[in-house]
Amino acid sequence: MAETDLYLPLKAFMEGAGYSVKGEVNGCDLVGVKDGDPSVLIVCEMKLSFNLELVMQGVNRATICDEVWLAARSSKTGKGREHDARFRNLCRRLGFGLIAVSASGQVDVIVAPLAAMPRRDPKRRSRLLEEHKRRIGDPQKGGGRGKPIMTAYRQDCLLCASSLLAGPQSPKQLKAVVARAPTILRRNVYGWFVRESRGVYGLTELGRAAMAPPQGDTMPGTETP
Repeated sequence: MAETDLYLPLKAFMEGAGYSVKGEVNGCDLVGVKDGDPSVLIVCEMKLSFNLELVMQGVNRATICDEVWLAARSSKTGKGREHDARFRNLCRRLGFGLIAVSASGQVDVIVAPLAAMPRRDPKRRSRLLEEHKRRIGDPQKGGGRGKPIMTAYRQDCLLCASSLLAGPQSPKQLKAVVARAPTILRRNVYGWFVRESRGVYGLTELGRAAMAPPQGDTMPGTETP
């Protein structure tokens, strides 16, 4: 069982609670947003077992969201840390929710996030909300490690490249498809675009290769520089 196997049961659980859920957003395994005034932002971090590293991840996320959830696989013996009163009390004191996911995908809430959270970091919170908002769909399972990420920035680059498959266009034309197209063309982070003439851009061979059908279950991606 991999960490990513925990993601879909957790996603379904959070969506059942009214959240729009996306995985691997700005380094967070799972991010859920519930519209409102203000919006409610939750982060869930996942591990195969409940451990100190998972708690430390929660501490790091606490300043950018309204609720922190820690999730791990249920212990097969029934003697895991989710059954340790000391571990549960630690989560309560920190204000973290605690979730166990069984091999069959059953989600059990062990501790609800009730305690007051620490002071917010508005800049990090804003970046997290913006990335969640910009990202189209949910192209990335949460919990992956060492794999490229399909960010909203790369999705916009792919939309620009897709439009240019029909032929060279100006930044103004592409802006009708992607609002930040002029910036994307100017920065040319992935080396996909080339200026064919004054104010007209086309695709490089690298850009055409990026538009080839993806291999595997997710589209290729990378973090925004």
